[in-house]
Amino acid sequence: MSENLKPQMPRFKFGGLDASAIARAEAALKSLSSNFGEWMNDELAKLEAARDRIRAEGFTAETAENLYFRAHDLKGLGSTYEFPLVTRIAGSLCRILHDPATRLGAPLGLVESHIEAIGNAVRAQIRTDADPAGRAMAESLEAQVARLIPAAA
Repeated sequence: MSENLKPQMPRFKFGGLDASAIARAEAALKSLSSNFGEWMNDELAKLEAARDRIRAEGFTAETAENLYFRAHDLKGLGSTYEFPLVTRIAGSLCRILHDPATRLGAPLGLVESHIEAIGNAVRAQIRTDADPAGRAMAESLEAQVARLIPAAA
């Protein structure tokens, strides 16, 4: 069979993704990593401002939703900014605030504990749950949320 007539195998690139594009994106992210601490502090400030707004205006549908969005942002950005522990704790907080129908019934003490834990992790540079204090904070909060919201819910 002639070389030109042989069936050609399709060329796949990581399920349609270009490996060189991924490498460029990773390199770009690495070049920005010196900003991660500052950006994490900015996100923490937004979360704490949302909490302060609740303290000033009350726990309303609007202030609770704002807090949820701040927590959700941190859930997504924590690992990106090299704080997977923040992602874990923010995920636990999101679990409490996720459903708008039940959001206002969230125990404010538990909400506050999550925010304080995130702040403590960022300020003390506790980035992962490999740190015993970080792991203990996350596990304690998750256990309280699990009692409040069963896994099947």
